[in-house]
Amino acid sequence: MSGGIQHTTVPVIDLTPLLAGGRSERVSVARAIGQACEDIGFFTIIGHGVDPLLVERMDRVSRAFFDLPLADKQRVARPKPEQSRGYIGVGEENLAYGVGTATTDLKEFFAIGPVDVPDAPYYTAPAAYPSFAPNVWPVEPAELRAVYTAYYRAMERLASALMRAFALALDLRERFFADKIDRHISGIRVINYPDQPMAPPAGQLRAGAHSDYGALTILKAENVPGGLQVLNRAGDWVDVEPPAGAFVVNIGDLMMHWTNDRWVSTLHRVVNPPRDAALGSRRQSIVFFYQPNYDALIECLPSCSSPDNPPRYAPVTSGEHRLSKFLRTVSASPGPAAGATAAQDFTAR
Repeated sequence: MSGGIQHTTVPVIDLTPLLAGGRSERVSVARAIGQACEDIGFFTIIGHGVDPLLVERMDRVSRAFFDLPLADKQRVARPKPEQSRGYIGVGEENLAYGVGTATTDLKEFFAIGPVDVPDAPYYTAPAAYPSFAPNVWPVEPAELRAVYTAYYRAMERLASALMRAFALALDLRERFFADKIDRHISGIRVINYPDQPMAPPAGQLRAGAHSDYGALTILKAENVPGGLQVLNRAGDWVDVEPPAGAFVVNIGDLMMHWTNDRWVSTLHRVVNPPRDAALGSRRQSIVFFYQPNYDALIECLPSCSSPDNPPRYAPVTSGEHRLSKFLRTVSASPGPAAGATAAQDFTAR
């Protein structure tokens, strides 16, 4: 692998024709997205239609939460290791564990799962756990719950549009994925990478090299020292520097599985700031992880195999795939018995 850092090679794609154009315009955008997913697995989107005032409120209320005393944040600590809910402190998750590297992530975050969840058997059955575990909301800031809920709804609309583009890019019916994402199990994480007045120990990064688990990720990040890097096919770490108001999108392991490796789920990391820019280098990322319905069967798509290119992965459900990946990254994972007990308890919540 080369040690050199390049300027960004992640393409910028305008979604305006996808959201407001006719079929030919939508297909054109989809082709650009498909090419990016094959080349590097990342692209940056503008013209996405998300209200910039909502993004600003999301950023502001999250900063206010992270500025609270640690004791206040810990009142909404993650209830159980398998639940991506509530507050997770520095060192409690290690993303590089998923690819066999033992490093500690220098970040804290607050996470929620689905909102607007009906009181119906699909959402409360044992198989629904931990996909629909209840969210944990802080008392302060008072507006946090409302802002996060509105942002979640905006992201699920945008992700649904991107999935339609994915279908077109993969030569499928435009709404091929509709019945696989109508009860999705997506989540939001807002990540605070604290300032680094002292140099971190050797090998520790803000977020270690990892790939995401689901169908796609939508990221709103800051351009501050110590940011996102993507490992391209040439083996170089590429800086990702999105334009103002843009989102960064990448596909995850599940979509790579679905496309039989036609699309690539790329390793990425968040590096430490250089020491001469470490003061005032706090960074905040707002991340939406889009994951299909927990019982959606992920198997090779009809357009992604041939007699010379048979399916490479065994079918797996979305929920099973996500949980197996997630538990590798927490510092204290429950065993099978603990997971089973948690699922049984879920039915009585």
